[in-house]
Amino acid sequence: MSKKKKVKSTGRWHAVPLKGSFMLMSMIGFLISAYYVYPLSFNFGVTFMFVFVLMFIASLVSMTKAPVIED
Repeated sequence: MSKKKKVKSTGRWHAVPLKGSFMLMSMIGFLISAYYVYPLSFNFGVTFMFVFVLMFIASLVSMTKAPVIED
């Protein structure tokens, strides 16, 4: 069993580094939603596009605000 490291909360918000594939999947998901789902169902198409836009915004925030991890 591995022990989890306890982290003190400073009350500040910290961005988490996300992988580049997260941004790629948000772009692909938006395009699939716009071209295939939206024409079939307006409600599902708009909802999926909204979710993928939020994913894309999260990846942009992660790219600019997350700390740099050195190997």
